[in-house]
Amino acid sequence: MSSSNSSVARYFDTMDYGPAPESDTDARQWLARHAEGFGHFIGGRFTAASAGAHFDTAEPATGQRLARIAQGSVQDVDAAVAAARAAQAGWLALGGHGRARHLYALARMVQRHARLLAVVEALDNGKPIRETRDLDVPLVVRHFYHHAGWAQLQAREFADQVPLGVIGQIIPWNFPLLMLAWKIAPALALGNTVVLKPAELTPLSALLFAELAAEAGLPAGVLNVVTGDGATGAALVAHEGVDKIAFTGSTDVGRLIREATAGSGKSLTLELGGKSPFIVFDDADIDAAIEGVVDAIWFNQGQVCCAGSRLLLQEGIAADFIERLKRRMQSLRVGLPLDKAIDIGSLIDPSQLERVRSLVATGVREGATCYQPPGALPAGGSFFAPTLLTGVHPASTVATEEIFGPVLVAMTFRTPDEAVALANNTRYGLAASVWSETIGLALGIAPQLQAGVVWINATNLFDAGVGFGGYRESGYGREGGREGCYEYLKPRAWAERKPRSAAAPAQAANEADKAPAAAGLPAIDRTAKLFIGGKQVRPDGELSHPVFSATGLRAGEVGTGNRKDIRNAVTAARAAAGWSSATPHRRAQALYYVAENFSARAGEFAARLSSLTGVAARAAQAEVDAAVGRLFAYGAWADKYEGTVHMPPLRGVALATVEPIGVVGVVCPDEAPLLSFVSLLAPLLAMGNRTVIVPSESHPLIATDFYQVLETSDLPAGVVNLVTGPAAGLAQTLAEHDDVDAMWMFGAKELSRMAERLSVGNLKRTLVDHGLATDWHDDSAAEGTLFLRHATQVKNIWIPYGE
Repeated sequence: MSSSNSSVARYFDTMDYGPAPESDTDARQWLARHAEGFGHFIGGRFTAASAGAHFDTAEPATGQRLARIAQGSVQDVDAAVAAARAAQAGWLALGGHGRARHLYALARMVQRHARLLAVVEALDNGKPIRETRDLDVPLVVRHFYHHAGWAQLQAREFADQVPLGVIGQIIPWNFPLLMLAWKIAPALALGNTVVLKPAELTPLSALLFAELAAEAGLPAGVLNVVTGDGATGAALVAHEGVDKIAFTGSTDVGRLIREATAGSGKSLTLELGGKSPFIVFDDADIDAAIEGVVDAIWFNQGQVCCAGSRLLLQEGIAADFIERLKRRMQSLRVGLPLDKAIDIGSLIDPSQLERVRSLVATGVREGATCYQPPGALPAGGSFFAPTLLTGVHPASTVATEEIFGPVLVAMTFRTPDEAVALANNTRYGLAASVWSETIGLALGIAPQLQAGVVWINATNLFDAGVGFGGYRESGYGREGGREGCYEYLKPRAWAERKPRSAAAPAQAANEADKAPAAAGLPAIDRTAKLFIGGKQVRPDGELSHPVFSATGLRAGEVGTGNRKDIRNAVTAARAAAGWSSATPHRRAQALYYVAENFSARAGEFAARLSSLTGVAARAAQAEVDAAVGRLFAYGAWADKYEGTVHMPPLRGVALATVEPIGVVGVVCPDEAPLLSFVSLLAPLLAMGNRTVIVPSESHPLIATDFYQVLETSDLPAGVVNLVTGPAAGLAQTLAEHDDVDAMWMFGAKELSRMAERLSVGNLKRTLVDHGLATDWHDDSAAEGTLFLRHATQVKNIWIPYGE
């Protein structure tokens, strides 16, 4: 007894580390039941790989073989998509309440098997059991409960929307189970069916989930899991029976998927890489911020897309902060994932370990100083010590490339403006953290950061009710909350569109058919110019081309824009950034004023429209009236399409703010040339975007008349820029331009394909019609929140409060 008491007392005195392993008995028994190998989960049961091919997966922490996994082929993907398609109608017909009950059952199922799922995830991924048990699995449960609610409310809250159909989902290896929940919960809730392709390295939790879901009564074919490598994912992306691809992974693969799906009509959301800033001001609570750093970069071994991998310190506190951070790093424990007392587990595999080592070595060669706390690493796995690189230059490799490992790079700044400049000095835009005890400073910085998520005095906070997603090369689309639901729906009015009929181009009439010139002086020549930077300008190439009326008579000439004109227009739009920060009231008043001035010339526009397009005078007047009404509608929306306040389950709030996309290129169709032009321009202006517009190629004079209205209104120069000419060539230049943030393309199907294919350069957001005709007079198809959603991006600012 005395010996035991002496031992306990010694541990209290020394606080020596002692392992606390979690039992893996149940997980090993489950693996043993599948010792001959896992098949694909298709149509509610496990099926053998069609080609009989398999591969082995290994435990990251030991390198030992873990399971035998089926290698998916094109035939396996075909079978999974067919099963999903066959199940979709019945799943939708089940109704919102029926689907809600199934999602509720899935949430309860995860809770019943929480420990098994947590252990399998830790074994398969290498992350600490504390993270899978206390973070991943509870968030999985939260997503299914939350989206069960959206299923119940769908008929009321999304009455004008319909599900997309069959969803192909490809998830990464860093959060296998959580990413599964993020994707399949909203898809299933809203009436879609799913074919899921888990990461080649971490398929086990998806297979376990599918097995348990079938036991919980999920109808066959609603959820299908096809395992395999990148070729399997490519087959899913290319499959014509898939209506949407939802991908989380690297930016490079995201680009390949964007290019592969271009012109296919598939919806696409991409949640990609990041290089997130962690900004600490000199008035921050330093101890709290250091704990935030630990959570930001050493959570999941830094294998987190939104990891706070760039530490930006105000100069006055930098030295003290680094010294304290190094002391804190010395207490971080690296060890086997099932040890409940460790902080950092194993990287996913040897190739990732080598990548991290190589990038750290590159950083040192480029001048950084490397610090790693002393201590031996476990043998046999892909372990890497927590690492701090100081003296990093903002343009160095480690400051610009996503390392995806437990590596933090530190830089300093002097002023808030410099902090913002450094934070935004990246091609990514996923997340950011701001640390300051001055809440006004923190909330003033947050809107300036080009990131989809900003945490105030916190980091790595997530919730099913708060949207998550990025800007720029971190992808587009949101997961979670109401905004995430829209990613799995489409407007009912758009679902019913038909391919537009090809209209024959107007031809010049024979000279003999032309009306004789009036006696007396000839009319003063009027060649419509381009409109760039608030001025009428001649095209760079000094070329113009004729425009013909519906009867074939020459109606006038317009400038023939070229690549240089597009570049000039983009430069002018980029310089008009003040419009994006203008108040919603200011933007509303500007649109009302445009409508006022336009209305004063309604008769003139109606006559011009009738002459150019050949529509009857009454129809022309109706189009003008509709255009005036649309300007008023978006003037009304300008100060009413707002964000919301989320109440996630923590002491705090998340502000979902809507921000303009930036510079948007627009190509207008030939039908309803005035109304379509206004319908595409107005929502972008209402939300604070700047535009470069290519008007109807057949009827550009309507738009060149309209810029005279803009000149008499009070829109700032550069907010609207108009370049006339051949739509295909101008659209290509716009889509290729990396200073254009989004493309709206309406017209021939090939224009849509080109816009999506060429958007890969900077991963522009696109809104295209794939050659399907929009009824521009139908408010449900051509006006409202559909266009406003595409004219904005959501930034969620998390604000914890209390002690």
